[in-house]
Amino acid sequence: MRQTPSRIWPGKHFPLGATWDGNGVNFAIFSEYAEKVELCLFDSTTNREVETITLTENTDLVWHCYLPDAGPDLLYGYRVHGPYAPEEGHRFNANKLLLDPYAKSIVGDLHWSDKNFAYRIGHKREDLSFDERDNAENMPKCRVIDPTFDWGKDTQLNTPWHDTVIYELHVKGFTQLHPYLPQHLRGTYLALAEPAVIDYLKSLGVTAVELMPIHTFIDDRTLTDNGLRNYWGYNSINFFAPDSRYAANKPVTDFKKAVKALHAAGIEVIIDVVYNHTAEGNHMGPTLSFRGIDNMAYYRLVPESERYYMDYTGTGNTLNMMHPRVLQMIMDSLRYWVNEMHVDGFRFDLCSALARELHEVDRLGAFFDIIHQDPVLSCVKLIAEPWDLGEGGYQVGNFPPGWTEWNGKYRDAIRDYWKGEGGSIAELATRLTGSSDLYFSDGRRPYASINLVTAHDGFTLHDLVSYNEKHNIANKEENRDGESFNRSWNCGAEGPTEDPDINDLRARQKRNMLATLFLSQGVPMLVAGDEHGRTQRGNNNAYCQDNEISWLKWDMSDEDQELFEFVKRLITIRRNHPSFRRRHFFEGAVDDGSGVKDIFWLNPNGVEMSREEWNHANARSLGICMPGEGIRDVDSRGEPVTDDDFLLLLNAHGDEVVFKIPELLGIQTWTVILDTYLPSSSLKRFCVDDEYSLPGHSLVLLQHARSL
Repeated sequence: MRQTPSRIWPGKHFPLGATWDGNGVNFAIFSEYAEKVELCLFDSTTNREVETITLTENTDLVWHCYLPDAGPDLLYGYRVHGPYAPEEGHRFNANKLLLDPYAKSIVGDLHWSDKNFAYRIGHKREDLSFDERDNAENMPKCRVIDPTFDWGKDTQLNTPWHDTVIYELHVKGFTQLHPYLPQHLRGTYLALAEPAVIDYLKSLGVTAVELMPIHTFIDDRTLTDNGLRNYWGYNSINFFAPDSRYAANKPVTDFKKAVKALHAAGIEVIIDVVYNHTAEGNHMGPTLSFRGIDNMAYYRLVPESERYYMDYTGTGNTLNMMHPRVLQMIMDSLRYWVNEMHVDGFRFDLCSALARELHEVDRLGAFFDIIHQDPVLSCVKLIAEPWDLGEGGYQVGNFPPGWTEWNGKYRDAIRDYWKGEGGSIAELATRLTGSSDLYFSDGRRPYASINLVTAHDGFTLHDLVSYNEKHNIANKEENRDGESFNRSWNCGAEGPTEDPDINDLRARQKRNMLATLFLSQGVPMLVAGDEHGRTQRGNNNAYCQDNEISWLKWDMSDEDQELFEFVKRLITIRRNHPSFRRRHFFEGAVDDGSGVKDIFWLNPNGVEMSREEWNHANARSLGICMPGEGIRDVDSRGEPVTDDDFLLLLNAHGDEVVFKIPELLGIQTWTVILDTYLPSSSLKRFCVDDEYSLPGHSLVLLQHARSL
């Protein structure tokens, strides 16, 4: 390769990455232990390497140069020279083309080959002998971008947490089968900007979409060998570039257009980010980026044997959050997505791994400190998946103020209760009211709890009531993958059935869990498709199913449409009534001089629960009264917030339970506004001392309207 130093300027060591300034491109890459770094330029037509430039400038461990006649769409990669000594933690191999960790756009696919590994793959599995073969033809390439975009007046929406309803979706799966979208837009970022999609989201009533990973990710070799794909995307190889497989044109511009359109519709955009590990896997994995740039800096290595990786994620490696340059990369990535891509927040995958210092999860660790003091990141929505796979990794309730959490205890409690587990009503009551046991002591509010019954990982809602066992044969792992304990109940038959009683029960159970979700304190998260009965045919780990097992179907049956309308009603009730989205925890006792208790817990006799009744092993029914004058909050103008009064009755017994309408607050009549047993029934009124026969496995919400 020829070198042309006459057109190479020293450039600057900041910012990292490839930055076009209108006249040329500055290249900067960190490597602490590298001995030599080469910038490789490629022809966009032939994909051939046309020039290699040795970076002679090194400032503060950053290698850099400036090309004055370069511009957008230039393709590039790096080769990094240094010691190849796996036992000492170094894995440099300049025969391997590497992706820039700060690349803003990555084009092309990874073509799997033994050449992608820094060691020569042989018959001895642990043999890490140096591989001299070049892999550039197999690698995707980094592309310089033009970041300009007309945002107009777009800005983050800052929807208050207590008003937020999250809708988790997969960019491709959500729109791939949408009948009203042009074929070339289906499954892309731009599909999310289409009127048909936005109208659907608005009609449903959600306030935020949470996109499953869109950072550039890799399809695992074992999957591609089996004809599968890494559909979910939790296998990142870069934290800045939106994945090009979801682009109709240029991924950066397409994504910005989608965000702008969603914001114009009042819908926030939260992205799922995977900073805990990378796609390079364990000590036998490929060399694609970080490993070949500076293995010791980017990854947590086993101190006693640095050829191996600390694995708190179950994927083979863990990013080294103790290294300042790794922390910088993550913070730079987060700020980039807020400032340049206008996202409204983040959901952090396996977030406990990011909080590990020497070993244990540290809620006062550097990762939290840096975010809390950051004027940009401290003001966006931060959602933790509060666990990882390492020792002590389950940290639900232990994240610091400023963070919300996927509440796994909420999910388990709601599933157990509606499955009919006895003795669970005390746990249910705690979860329905915002999980104060988890979030009150450190000053957080009920909305610190992201309430979910299902997520991308696990059964869909329909499958949760249709299968007792996982059915993951399509994953080609002999049904060994995926969770085996799902807290599911098939209602009497495994999988599809023609039995009308079982199908009626399943439909009711779906309504029960959805109603519980949207009537609970905290922030509800709905998984795309659960609102109209999407099934994965019992697959509870469809991470590799980029096909109709995972894609949403838009041709709804009558039953699907009925469920969709039911969910719309639930979200409307929640939106219209602050009783279900309180900013403060219930207090129970009267201590504010109002004379109104803020919540009553009732047994079927219409009287308040005794301590003994809370612990009854067979208890599966519960009544909750929420007075509208007991909210104890003020609006933005400082006026007291009041609401109608509500009475919620739940019955997870298989048999009917008769509830006596209580005599409370001087209320004489109640009106049924929601019934999971008869979802389309007309309004019915009940008076004090009337008996309400609540059928088995059902829920009812009654309202007493006040003159507000």
